[in-house]
Amino acid sequence: MTYLWGGMILIGVLYGAFAGNLQAVTEAVVSSSGEAVSLCITMAGITAMWTGIMKIAENAGLVSQLAGRMRPVLKFLFPGLEPDSPACHYISLNFLSNLFGISWASTSAGLKAMEELDRLNKEECRRYGKTGRRSPRTASSAMCTFMIINVSSLQLIPLNMIAYRTKYGSADPAAIVGPAILATAVSTAVAVVFCKIMDGKRG
Repeated sequence: MTYLWGGMILIGVLYGAFAGNLQAVTEAVVSSSGEAVSLCITMAGITAMWTGIMKIAENAGLVSQLAGRMRPVLKFLFPGLEPDSPACHYISLNFLSNLFGISWASTSAGLKAMEELDRLNKEECRRYGKTGRRSPRTASSAMCTFMIINVSSLQLIPLNMIAYRTKYGSADPAAIVGPAILATAVSTAVAVVFCKIMDGKRG
């Protein structure tokens, strides 16, 4: 990604210079830099607010109640995990954050979930030793499933996108809700089917 974005910027600057629009490129860089800072501040505030709300919900036990209702889903997606394990707790928190469209707030839970899954993977590899079919450096089925479903990210309320559209003057910022639900539902369904097919091949 570094090379991709760096190459795009370099090509744009060189094209502007050869086309005689270097002044326009300079002005665009300056204005875009200011806009980027403004956008980061706006999104930081929104992220802080919703992260705080999720933390309050977690301390109040609401997240645990919702996570309990997600147990059948987690058992289907991650049959090898204990429902009361820390990994399932962080996976539930990550899924709930993504479900409400606060993907930035779900990052910390996602990292903790992957850490727990990695720990369980290493413990399993040590337990079976040389008789195991994979090494600790190889991602487990649960790790791959979590990553793919986290990327597909089913969202009922895409708060980040609504915030973007509001900031840039959209007449109807919430119009994105319907298409977002459809698109993320399809992507998540495809992700689940893909993971189950690959698990079957591994088995």
